[in-house]
Amino acid sequence: MCGIVGYVGSEQAAPILLDGLARLEYRGYDSAGVAVYSQRTGTLSVHKAKGRLQVLSDLLQGGAAVEGTVGIGHTRWATHGAPSDVNSHPQVSQGGKIAVVHNGIIENYAELKSFLMDKGVTFVSETDTEVVAQLIEYFYDGDLLQAVGRVLHRIQGAYALGILCADVPDQLIAVRKDSPLILGYGEGCSFLASDVTAILRHTREVGYMEDGEIAVLTREGIQCYNHLMQPIQKEIFHVDWEIDAAEKGGYEHFMFKEIMEQPEALRRCVFPRIREGEVYFEGFGLTEDYIRSIGKIYIVACGSSYHVGMVGKYNLERLTRIPVEVALASEFRYMDPIVDEHTLVMVISQSGETLDTMAALREARRLGGRILSIVNVVGSSIARESDEVLYTWAGPEIAVATTKAYSTQMALIDLLALYFARVLGTVEEENYRSALKEMLLLPAKMESVLEDRDDIQYFASQYFNHNSVFYIGRNVDYALGLEGSLKLKEISYIHSEAYASGELKHGTISLVEDGTLVVALATCGRLFEKAMSNVVEVKSRGADVLALTTKSHREEMARTANAVITIPDTHELLLPSLGVVPLQLFAYYVALMRGCDIDKPRNLAKSVTVE
Repeated sequence: MCGIVGYVGSEQAAPILLDGLARLEYRGYDSAGVAVYSQRTGTLSVHKAKGRLQVLSDLLQGGAAVEGTVGIGHTRWATHGAPSDVNSHPQVSQGGKIAVVHNGIIENYAELKSFLMDKGVTFVSETDTEVVAQLIEYFYDGDLLQAVGRVLHRIQGAYALGILCADVPDQLIAVRKDSPLILGYGEGCSFLASDVTAILRHTREVGYMEDGEIAVLTREGIQCYNHLMQPIQKEIFHVDWEIDAAEKGGYEHFMFKEIMEQPEALRRCVFPRIREGEVYFEGFGLTEDYIRSIGKIYIVACGSSYHVGMVGKYNLERLTRIPVEVALASEFRYMDPIVDEHTLVMVISQSGETLDTMAALREARRLGGRILSIVNVVGSSIARESDEVLYTWAGPEIAVATTKAYSTQMALIDLLALYFARVLGTVEEENYRSALKEMLLLPAKMESVLEDRDDIQYFASQYFNHNSVFYIGRNVDYALGLEGSLKLKEISYIHSEAYASGELKHGTISLVEDGTLVVALATCGRLFEKAMSNVVEVKSRGADVLALTTKSHREEMARTANAVITIPDTHELLLPSLGVVPLQLFAYYVALMRGCDIDKPRNLAKSVTVE
């Protein structure tokens, strides 16, 4: 969740650290800090500030006020200890020699803190991270790497660590366990970061640290070690993302930019995977015999990816007739899941580093399931630990509220459903051909929805002052409503819930009164009459109804609803892919009119790497 940046080279470190941290702001944070070794004083220069990164940047004059060519930086999202200057990272040891930045949680920090206090160590913060800094200094006898190794045998939990020592000012040490950390290889310099976007301006050659690995970064290069402290050779990956893909490019917000990028993201995701009228996955390891042997599919994910799974369940079961269960990754380990060698576990994660999803993956593997992951980040932890991986090729997504990652994940689920159904013989030829034809038309139809965004902005201006909003729908429209509701609540802070329309009369309708905004989703043609009945039902209780339907049903819906948003007609499989775009835009414009911090909503983080 937090952001880490480290640099060792010949340039001034502070400006590089601040720039890297600025590119990690989307991950969520409440304070920031840097530690830089000062050659002039021979000490660590540590500067921290609660609040936005700009506060720290102003304090350091953009980094010009701090001299030194090696340092570490951090944006913190509070877990242990309230947001404050003192609790911000880097945390420094009592003697001032060791500075540590840390993502994750040290589970046995209280026990270690008590041990160190008995040895006379004085603590100044409430953080678990300070324990690491103090413990390294306690074991340090002139060999920093050995001291770090001794500490790693004593701490428990999830962590990504960046370590700087005043006695060894020409190097940084990096450690990773269950929290993402990458290494950057430059000319005469080395980098450390929790996300490639932080260092993309300086290098495109990166390595991904595995659990239990330690890296020593110097100007000359990077040496990595395994958990036994044996030297290992890391595979280096070249990042193809363009730098401006991680910048706003003239848009007011990253979220709006990424909404507008969805048609092109779909072209990258879908077009190479349809060849000569057939779904094609290059290098795909799931054989036809294995697909025929699948007895059950689990889809495991968190947040918006979980909603992808909800839509995917309807489409997969309808096309393949294989039972599908969608599980929240945070609950998967605790539900005693029934998994065996005939179970395919689809794991979905934008970052490929979501800790709960990673834990669920490992549990599914332990039980004997086969893992197929859908991720965006090449070389991410989930990708590396899966039996098969499909990349969304969405490009970097910076806004906390996902848009193009959701759309490309959904497209891959649909392609998988068609591919499996073709192998199993459970889809009619005409239906298969029609779906593939519409998939190729999907980006263009999505562009037509985006062209109508002025209408959606107008509707947002009519409803942005509501304090509670309900989304209702049936089948895929219910699953779509879950995502629309989440988008609204996470960036506008309006209370919002999604309900299956048939459940209204089982309690929810008691909350509908005069002026209540109900977003009624009615894109699924075969269920349109049912959807209309529910619109009439809530209207009779005084609700204002904003409806979403297809163009072929617009006229009928307009006779009852207060306002109607339409999407082009398409294959039923793809209706949620078009339907989500107006919901994203509606949430965006509502948040804009309420003056919210759209790209960095309060208390949320892009990459959730703690439980």
